[in-house]
Amino acid sequence: MLAIKSPRAYAHEPGLRARTGEFIKPYATHIRIFTSPRAWQAVYPQLTQSLETCGIRWEIEYLHGECTDAAIDTLKSNLQQQQAELLLAIGGGRVLDAAKAVGSQLPEITVVNFATVAATCAAWSPVAIIYDAQGGHVRSQPLGKMPELVLVDSEVIAQSDVRYLKAGIVDALAKYYEFSPYLRHNPHDLALDLKVMTAQRALDVYRQHGAAAVLANQQQQVTPELVKVIDASIVLAGLANSVRDVLPTPGFAHAIHNRLTHQPELHHWLHGEKVGYSLLVQSLIEHDGEPDAALLALLRQYDMPLTLAPLHGDRRAAIRSIAEQIKFPAASAERLPFRISADALEKALLATENAF
Repeated sequence: MLAIKSPRAYAHEPGLRARTGEFIKPYATHIRIFTSPRAWQAVYPQLTQSLETCGIRWEIEYLHGECTDAAIDTLKSNLQQQQAELLLAIGGGRVLDAAKAVGSQLPEITVVNFATVAATCAAWSPVAIIYDAQGGHVRSQPLGKMPELVLVDSEVIAQSDVRYLKAGIVDALAKYYEFSPYLRHNPHDLALDLKVMTAQRALDVYRQHGAAAVLANQQQQVTPELVKVIDASIVLAGLANSVRDVLPTPGFAHAIHNRLTHQPELHHWLHGEKVGYSLLVQSLIEHDGEPDAALLALLRQYDMPLTLAPLHGDRRAAIRSIAEQIKFPAASAERLPFRISADALEKALLATENAF
């Protein structure tokens, strides 16, 4: 059975923060805002002025750490105590994922996601990524309910650190490199076809407009190229993740990423940077020690880390430990055209010690 989970609507325009109230008013007049201090600075005061103009009452709550089970429980409790009708999440992946998780547990609550960076497809993706308090991956939680709206203001993203845009590009192009290998053993899978086609379209956008979008972000300018890249990173990548079938096709690079989140020395890497490094490891396994040249060029173009940061203790032993602790479903591994093992992972991780 093929299923596609997606938000009901997506709105992206420069200056949208000043019109947020117009989008929310049809759903609620009493809302809770969930955000981070940095994200709130990016939309204030235009967003609150818009809410007040539309007669919308609001209370605000900040996420200061990770998207944890404890943070989700706290937000859920505060929403119920406030008796809010709608949850407006404003920020990056941690904020948006926590809001999606709460929305899935409260059927009566409408969720609206306002992405302030294009660093992941979290605003759209049908899962919430749950971490522990130290930033280690705990699980990827499927959502029972999707956000009603996804809102994007390209002026806000243009003013954000370009590192987020680069990481988001790599996180999105990873979908093509993660999903397309499954086609070799599963050429007649419609869901897989749709995932790969959508991911391929995002990759095409980056090849055509990525460099210009990065320049626009560096200059804090909204351009057609930046708009196209933002849409590719949120909508196309999110849609590729949204197509599901009875046979799971998880991304192998993301499985490597999940283990890297437990390495405290890598905590300063963004999600997409960990994924970029993990794509290199996957490529080394897939191509017998020689990374895909086109992929390597993209990783270099977007300044992804190509070797591990300094690790505590014996480096060789730490790398072996990482390789042994990377988890990937056996049923999914059987559908891939390359073999996954701790030995293969260790060999690929060690190969990144050389300059690429």
